[in-house]
Amino acid sequence: MTSLDAMAELHGYLRGARETLIWKLDGLSEYDIRRPLTPTGTNLLGLVKHSTATHVGYFGEVFGRTGDTSAGRLSADAEPNAEFWATPHETRLHIVHSYQSAWELSDTTILELGPDAIGQVPWWGGATVTLYEVLVHVTAETQRHAGHADIVRELIDGSAGLLRVHDNLHIRDLNEQQRFHDRVEAAAAEFR
Repeated sequence: MTSLDAMAELHGYLRGARETLIWKLDGLSEYDIRRPLTPTGTNLLGLVKHSTATHVGYFGEVFGRTGDTSAGRLSADAEPNAEFWATPHETRLHIVHSYQSAWELSDTTILELGPDAIGQVPWWGGATVTLYEVLVHVTAETQRHAGHADIVRELIDGSAGLLRVHDNLHIRDLNEQQRFHDRVEAAAAEFR
């Protein structure tokens, strides 16, 4: 496999993960996309907002690329962890649009620069990286957050699955899912 083939394959996985993050918002109320469902505050809209900042930082700032990077930028006076949640004045539409703008910047960087293009990551102490390394890193991070979103969405309404067109669930019948859950719980209970 050539490095260009690897780039194209990774780019495909990145696109899939981005679509999954947006899909996990579908059909949910404003409250449900914003509410924290883990002790660390993980919430669906915050995952999208964080991924926006990640895309803009790595595919924009690291390679000196510009575009509509205002979407992923936080003001200098932003509170700590501001990229991980949505304030009441930030709309779903704005955050999703900002994320999609960050995709455009990312995709342009990936398509215009070669895998060996060199960038500098300020938040890694100025480390020198290649576009290929950044694509691997951001793809892995975005896939990780898509997994978080899958679990958070399941906690909200029981909906689960990888992609809109391919859910990849091993058990689809709700009764069978409950039997499986109960069997796993019973096995775990042996260790109380």
